[in-house]
Amino acid sequence: MILTYLPEHAESARTALDLAERESAHLGYTCNTLYAEAIDLAWVKALAEREDLAEKIDAFVARFGRLQDHIGEKLLPAFAILLGEQPKSLLDVLGYAERMGWVEDAEAFIGARKLRNLLVHETMSESELFHAALIAAKPATEMLFRIVAATRAEATMRGVLTQMREKPRPNDLVAKQPLGEAVEFGRGWIARTP
Repeated sequence: MILTYLPEHAESARTALDLAERESAHLGYTCNTLYAEAIDLAWVKALAEREDLAEKIDAFVARFGRLQDHIGEKLLPAFAILLGEQPKSLLDVLGYAERMGWVEDAEAFIGARKLRNLLVHETMSESELFHAALIAAKPATEMLFRIVAATRAEATMRGVLTQMREKPRPNDLVAKQPLGEAVEFGRGWIARTP
């Protein structure tokens, strides 16, 4: 048998991939609803008066940042370690991921981090800058989706996912437990009271 990955790291890689795919689905929904509208300068200037638009932006920025953080801090390092690499910094991780073909352009990933900071800090202060950041965020989001898809393809190719055991989702656990019992949720327990 030829070993194509370190099995002791498979579970953490699968867990990181599962979370990245869930985060991607949430970001995808928010991205589709946000960019279904024509985003122009007038739309951006209307954010101050339209709470519904501001909420869409907040949800998008939060989910964009969460997925990006997860990819850089958990997903890519977990896959690098799975394949025997020991990256020490984000730049090491991105360099390795770029060589493996998971990340198309490490500089674009870093640029997306700067973009996120613009989206967080420039919401109401500079409409033109915020508009430009919003327009640039759509292709950056698509880049994040491609990274998640590339790591899934790597996991599939190496057979990492064939060992994945079916785990019930937290909502399934809660729905099936009688009141008053503890329910396992992630790494902790939640006590349910009647």
